Amino acid sequence: MPVAVVIDSTAYLPPELVQAHRLTVVPLTVVLNGVEGLEGVETQPADATVALSARRVTATTSRPAPEQFARTYRRLLDAGADGIVSVHLSAALSGTVEAARLAATDLDGRVEVVDSRSAGMGLGFPAIAAAIAAETGADLAGVRDAALAAIARTTVWFYVDTLEFLRRGGRINAAEALVGTALSVKPIMHMPDGAIVLREKVRTASRGVARLVDLAVEAAGDDDVDLGVHHLAAPQRAEALRAALTERFGDRLRDTYVSEAGAVVAAHAGPGLACVVVHRRPEG
Repeated sequence: MPVAVVIDSTAYLPPELVQAHRLTVVPLTVVLNGVEGLEGVETQPADATVALSARRVTATTSRPAPEQFARTYRRLLDAGADGIVSVHLSAALSGTVEAARLAATDLDGRVEVVDSRSAGMGLGFPAIAAAIAAETGADLAGVRDAALAAIARTTVWFYVDTLEFLRRGGRINAAEALVGTALSVKPIMHMPDGAIVLREKVRTASRGVARLVDLAVEAAGDDDVDLGVHHLAAPQRAEALRAALTERFGDRLRDTYVSEAGAVVAAHAGPGLACVVVHRRPEG
């Protein structure tokens, strides 16, 4: 049996991709106003959107327990997997990678845990690359290296209506939040080395979408690309972003995936999120 690939629920891959590449998803936990649920299983994006629209809301997230990963790994290995590559949400944002590594310590080197240094399709594209390598017969090291190579070729840019949710969740500091709310500016963020950083500010949502397109084109250079587009309660914004990207990239655009972000990202980014993930395809 080929090397198995495990991801967490913050990849936000379309279900058909998860099925096509035989990926195993381990969900994070979201707590909205005291109600706990597994992301994508018990708690859906709409649940987070409704909760976050209330005047008073508490929203927290937590990593899967190491035991949850251990059970998943053992099940896959018992089923005949030659090994496991486990690709996860940035360690700068979550303890998910740490939990996965703790679970892997007792499995005699049969599990490789990879920090995507990203979220959404920023970990989805590396997971797909790993799965394709596994499907073509790569060994454990080869599948891990395929994920790492894809991480190096993947860039994430995103727009949020306000930095308040990121500040509440501790993903940015108070000073950055203050800058972002001054004069009602709209922030554009990116994730160098896995941490969320304020890149620049725009005045309107439409300008935010336009800047995401410009930044995506810059990140792509001259390469052919795959794109991931995420949104939260903003399908029209996502469609505008997808259409503009399609026009700008032309025949250099290969695959495009559009999906709504889940409850974990919702809890920290808030409704209105628009995100573009650029994966530069290797030559050949």
